[in-house]
Amino acid sequence: MAKEMIAMLLAGGQGSRLYALTEKLAKPAVPFGGKYRIIDFPLSNCVNSGIDTVGILTQYQPLVLNEYIGNGQPWDLDRLYGGVHILPPYQKASGSDWYKGTANAIYQNISFIERYAPQYVIILSGDQICKQDYSDFLKFHKEKNAEFSVAVMEVPWEEASRFGLMVANDDDRITEFQEKPKNPKSNLASMGIYIFNWDILKKYLEEDEADPNSENDFGNNIIPNLLKDDRRMYAYHFNGYWKDVGTISSLWEANMEILDPEHSGINLFDEDWKIYSRNSGMTGHKVSTGAVVENSMITDGCRIKGTVNHSILFAGVKVGEGAVVEDAVVMGGTVIKPGAVVKHCIIAENVTIGENAVVGAMPTEEENGVATVGEGVSIGDNAKIGPKAMINQNVEGGEEVW
Repeated sequence: MAKEMIAMLLAGGQGSRLYALTEKLAKPAVPFGGKYRIIDFPLSNCVNSGIDTVGILTQYQPLVLNEYIGNGQPWDLDRLYGGVHILPPYQKASGSDWYKGTANAIYQNISFIERYAPQYVIILSGDQICKQDYSDFLKFHKEKNAEFSVAVMEVPWEEASRFGLMVANDDDRITEFQEKPKNPKSNLASMGIYIFNWDILKKYLEEDEADPNSENDFGNNIIPNLLKDDRRMYAYHFNGYWKDVGTISSLWEANMEILDPEHSGINLFDEDWKIYSRNSGMTGHKVSTGAVVENSMITDGCRIKGTVNHSILFAGVKVGEGAVVEDAVVMGGTVIKPGAVVKHCIIAENVTIGENAVVGAMPTEEENGVATVGEGVSIGDNAKIGPKAMINQNVEGGEEVW
């Protein structure tokens, strides 16, 4: 039985610009928004859009991600025919052949796609926070009789040169593609979300694989080849919430935007478009007498005795008496001891911050940065961590790191 459309989710990213947060973790497995991981968003979009077959292409540090996905039950993707499948690079007789690029990753899984004989394949990124109805996108693709469609967002012209840009005519047909150009001809930024007719995608993947000079990449190779052959290519305008969380500052911003759903457009409490997650299953949180919590998201199992302002606390975070947490993203299981000050930073899972230690600082005109502490790190009593510091190993009591 053929599927109309299946999804291929590129989740192999090393996330090197997230530094300490992805040393032991694939980028799509990075925790987000108190109860979620980044990959929950594309998976939930698939389920909410009626897509029940998803191949997840993993590569870098896949263990936590594999364990988290499991059989796909939290996203209703535990199907007998279809469902969710983890697709690591194939082991060949000559050894493992890592995915060389985004196109090669899909190429290596042609046999998986053919099992479902789909008409269409949607290619998704595992490192974006986005709420999108893919069935609307498919409807557009069919109406245009397209062979390839790409989701685009209008970005400010002054920022356009940071993106891959689609130049399109009045009918949204793509006439040119510019990769991070100095002189942009368009402000339609590619979101890296594509719908292909499967026969077209297969043909171009095979041709790309046969080209020894190719980087095996969608942006650098496949899309330019489609253009060169004058294929029917269209730009689908998306105007919901989308954020590429590939950098520390963008991950921090996206977490902060959850606290202001009316202005930011990301609402995690939307009953009509639920974001599903493998829930932590902890007890409710407890805010003690004398504690102060303002404009923050506090998740299951948190114990708060100090002050928390404009911050996101993941499951099981403990904030001691007299401690201050402000403008911070604090991931699960972290302990902030009495008197510690934690400001304008991202703290990874299972960190211990000692008594009266100071981590980060509110930005000033001279100093502007997001301090970051990696998973499992211990910050000693009275230690000081500067506003731009990137910490991935223990810091002794009284030590200063800037």
